[in-house]
Amino acid sequence: MSTNEPIPYRQLDPEVERAIRADRAAGRHHPLRFDDAGVLRREDNPHDEATLTRPAFARDIEKILNIPAYNRYADKTQVFSFVQNDDISRRGLHVQLVSRIARGIGGLLGLNTELIEAIALGHDVGHTPFGHAGERFLSRCYHERTGRYFNHNVHSVRVLDQLYRRNVSLQTLDGVLCHNGEFAQQELILGDTATFAQLDDLVEACNADERAIGHLRPSTLEGCVVRVSDMIAYLGKDRQDALAMGVLDSLDVFESDYIGVDNARIINNLTVDIVNHSYGTDRIALSPEAFADLKRAKRQNYEEIYLKEGMVDEAENVVEEMFDEMYGRLRDDLVGGDESSPVFLHHVRRLEGLSRTLSADEYLAEGPDAVVCDYLASMTDSYFMALHDHLFPQSDKQIVGRGYCADLA
Repeated sequence: MSTNEPIPYRQLDPEVERAIRADRAAGRHHPLRFDDAGVLRREDNPHDEATLTRPAFARDIEKILNIPAYNRYADKTQVFSFVQNDDISRRGLHVQLVSRIARGIGGLLGLNTELIEAIALGHDVGHTPFGHAGERFLSRCYHERTGRYFNHNVHSVRVLDQLYRRNVSLQTLDGVLCHNGEFAQQELILGDTATFAQLDDLVEACNADERAIGHLRPSTLEGCVVRVSDMIAYLGKDRQDALAMGVLDSLDVFESDYIGVDNARIINNLTVDIVNHSYGTDRIALSPEAFADLKRAKRQNYEEIYLKEGMVDEAENVVEEMFDEMYGRLRDDLVGGDESSPVFLHHVRRLEGLSRTLSADEYLAEGPDAVVCDYLASMTDSYFMALHDHLFPQSDKQIVGRGYCADLA
């Protein structure tokens, strides 16, 4: 039975802990650790070759940190879109938390922690403004006109591989594509993506069929670790934010038999459970008890946080209408060749200048829907609102959020 008594901080199995310490002392790694020597890049560029000072996946980390899209994490919603509060998580903090948790798990398992960090830092770089709600709105706008779908994990690959063209490795891109942590699984078994042709086929499948995302599997254990760490990172942190926002009065509404209800216990207990059940194996696994509790925790977060804040908020209806208006207006500007439009001035020209090899003519040839999707997905929450005000100055649509001093009125 579930209880609100504090769940203990669980410890590594003593045999597993002894084995980890022995491996570290002997310099042994996990037998399926992805070795830097196996890195694959789309372009065989001499300046991307690994060196002692810049190893293969350290290069990917630096590529991701230095693309302009990474800067925009700072003002993209994690959960709470309609509030001004610097203490509430934005996507920039989320990817750092995923990286920290995943590196911790990967280090204990003897995996490649630089590959893990690259995947973690890049996994949401293609996310829309306004979180998963914005993702739904943009996908609907795109699908109505093209029959295709928008998904943030697929778009993250597009940003790194096709728009900014930083020659990021296949292994990092595979982990980014397959990170989608909304699909909880007790065991993550390796996929078989070994070439860019296979990656491209997966990307196309996801764009064409919304069900394809449910079949994605990371092809490295490092990617599997990031995928499960994505869930671990937001479960407890979203609860912390909900307490700070007043959406929750306490954590007593949550129940747990195994992982705990607070952020610290969730991170510790899931980390320990994963290591205990994955060490030395060919998969990343949870115990049945941890997996059942994880699924319950996700369900309770939806019931107590997400369905009360953001997903049914009146402001979201306004944002959906704003997505419709902006998509239509920017698409018309592209079709009409209006080079004074923000989609040309702020997006096409900027991307042409910042990408290594992408030309405006080549890019525009992809069609107006692809370009509008790229532009809207690139926006931060505040940029989206500012551009709507610019394009529709007479609009009565306003996003009324909670300001810094709302509780002082």
